[in-house]
Amino acid sequence: MRSDNNGKPTAPLLLRLVVGGGFVFMLFPIFVIAMYAFNDESSAFSFPLKGFTLKWFAKALERPDMLQAALLSLEVAALASLFATVLGTLAALAVYRREFTGRDTVHLMFNLPIALPGIITGIALLSSLRLMELEPGLLTIIIGHITFCVVMVYNNVVSRLRRMPHSLIECSMDLGANSFQTFRHIILPGMATAMLAGGILAFSLSFDEIIVTTFTAGSERTLPIWLLNQLTKPRDMPVTNVVGLLVTLMTTIPIIFAYRLTMGTEGTEGAVK
Repeated sequence: MRSDNNGKPTAPLLLRLVVGGGFVFMLFPIFVIAMYAFNDESSAFSFPLKGFTLKWFAKALERPDMLQAALLSLEVAALASLFATVLGTLAALAVYRREFTGRDTVHLMFNLPIALPGIITGIALLSSLRLMELEPGLLTIIIGHITFCVVMVYNNVVSRLRRMPHSLIECSMDLGANSFQTFRHIILPGMATAMLAGGILAFSLSFDEIIVTTFTAGSERTLPIWLLNQLTKPRDMPVTNVVGLLVTLMTTIPIIFAYRLTMGTEGTEGAVK
């Protein structure tokens, strides 16, 4: 492997080209949506662009159906991420240093919803909700989103706890602190950013989720479902592009913030294996 002038290893040119091509392949559709969100032409995807305009943003904000769907998505994402943060943190605290029968099974069960195809999770949730005689609506959407959001918090927190030096906890207890004081002054500050980052990731995942939501929403329409319905209306495509761009920003910015929160914590000394 080659090195730069500072002695740091650099990837081969071919590998860099492949990785760059992969990024272009993934980001190009988003670039197209962003480009046509500012296009002055009302047709769906005319080329070349007719000019730069912000009128479609104004028209999107004048749509009461879109605003209602956006508020519903924000409400669902906020509540789902809140409950997922609490449940995921409690589960991580119970698992990270405890040896008990079925520990690996518990870990697998928390990760299963995010590993399964969304349609399988949606069908399973719908069947369970019918057994409980719950009508699809806001409550069922939140329950459905919690099932796959909790894994974001759980994995973040349990990973941070395993990297936290256990000697700090032992020192706290040796110096006379009780369990609550140790948790408040040692454990909670150590895992706080992991909790927050997990909650942010859960919010982003919930805000743009559509597959599980389709099975649990009933007559409710979140913003992703609204966008899906808009695809059958070519005349509204400029507005759809604007909303798609806004959804992309609403999910990308929190993810970047979550990454910044956890950046530099990978090599914590005293890791617990």
